[in-house]
Amino acid sequence: MPDGVAGQNCSGRVQQVCSEKNKATQEDDLLKPVKRSLKSRLVSFLCYVPSRCRYDPNQPFEFSIGLNLLFAFAGCFTVANLYYNHPILHLLARDFGVTEYQSSYVPTLAQAGYAGGLLFLCPLGDLLRRRPFVLLLVWFTATAWIGLCVTTSFSVFCALSLVTSLSTVTPQLMLPLVGDLAPAHRRAAALSIVVSGLLLGLLVARLLSGVVAQYVGWRYIYWISFALQYLILILLWLFMPDYPSTNPVNSWVELLQKYPGLLFDIIRMPFRHPVLVQACVFGFLTSSTFNSFWTTLTFLLSSAPYNYSSLAIGLFALIGVLAMTWGPFFARTFMDKHHPLFSVLIGTMINLVGIVVGTYTGKISVAGPVIQALFVDIGLQTSQIANRTAIYQVEPKGRNRVNTTFMVSIFGGQLMGTAVGNRLYDHGGWIVSGSANVGFTCAALLVCLLRGPHESGWVGWSGGWNMRKERHPLEPKVTEPDDVEKQAERSPEAESEKNSREIPTRAEA
Repeated sequence: MPDGVAGQNCSGRVQQVCSEKNKATQEDDLLKPVKRSLKSRLVSFLCYVPSRCRYDPNQPFEFSIGLNLLFAFAGCFTVANLYYNHPILHLLARDFGVTEYQSSYVPTLAQAGYAGGLLFLCPLGDLLRRRPFVLLLVWFTATAWIGLCVTTSFSVFCALSLVTSLSTVTPQLMLPLVGDLAPAHRRAAALSIVVSGLLLGLLVARLLSGVVAQYVGWRYIYWISFALQYLILILLWLFMPDYPSTNPVNSWVELLQKYPGLLFDIIRMPFRHPVLVQACVFGFLTSSTFNSFWTTLTFLLSSAPYNYSSLAIGLFALIGVLAMTWGPFFARTFMDKHHPLFSVLIGTMINLVGIVVGTYTGKISVAGPVIQALFVDIGLQTSQIANRTAIYQVEPKGRNRVNTTFMVSIFGGQLMGTAVGNRLYDHGGWIVSGSANVGFTCAALLVCLLRGPHESGWVGWSGGWNMRKERHPLEPKVTEPDDVEKQAERSPEAESEKNSREIPTRAEA
């Protein structure tokens, strides 16, 4: 055989052997377990949806009382993260070797982080699926929280307080989801349970932190919070419905393109909806009285004639816990049957009575602050639930942006109330700071009276004074535009094509 032919045959046999070896190697690789990175495992965990939580347009989710209570529980102990530090600032100053003034940076940075999350993260709830987004934020908060439990550096503690507060906005993503899931005729009652959980978190955090810090140590409250965050993560992963996005995006590029318009739309919304402006101005004024009262109450009770201990002052939070039972009962029996403005007026009057009694009797008897604490909590809870019910009707496809606008005004009022209340108390005492709260509440009442329940414009009472809701007896649910759309559009895919152009359209309007 010629040498050339022999060489070609040899070369062909070598290539055949190599090809068979490569094929065998590939088959072996397929049989080997795939090594996945921690990042891919985390993404798979957060994105996996148990069968009971998957969206089926033919069988919409039933918003059960169990799910309602889960959202309230998650909201309570998520919001509490912002307030655990309030009763223990002197202990933080001692352990980190800083002044008490420097320790006040911690709540300030926490509030700043929360404000940033409200403004820049919450609007994304209109574009992203809420379930994986909420789970990601809860996981990030819980994991970063470990640093707060173990760090010995005050600078690191401050930085982590800022970062964890930025992602502690999951309750503000759940509230618009409640508006989507709950039937229109039960929306106020469902919202009242979750809002009660949020307000409960403000009060329980101070009480729990003060008791644990006094008897065990302040770091233990942070470890308890860490465990609660992971418990919330597990419960939400097991039971939170995977409701489709109201304005779905198909890629990160599309998300980045729509995000600036999303933020700009938050500024434009108040100019389109008078009821949203009314709710925001009212919320700004009334939330200032809440923070002013609870801040200056500490100074009143720790001085003569009371001279109460920190633990005794912390027990005042139990009054607020009792008040939390009012909201769900009132919403179910009264609020669902009447226009939200009527409930706002009732809540404002309760608030005003409590502030007047507490302000002008607080120096004489402790009964004054007790009555004020009870009435302020009930009044604020009533008005907030009613205002949320009203504003969630204005743009069903943009409820996260509506909620962001409302919460920014609430947050601004809280900051103003704390600053003004402390300043006035320092210069004039309890009665002077309380009198300012009376003025803020009267201004809020005036805002309510400027615009009637059926008025479509900015000021007036056109449409009458009737405060009772008109509802067809056979069709209690079909009162909201989003409910009609949910019946007409049976799948997220059909919804996606329609809604993908919604935000650019708003920006061009």
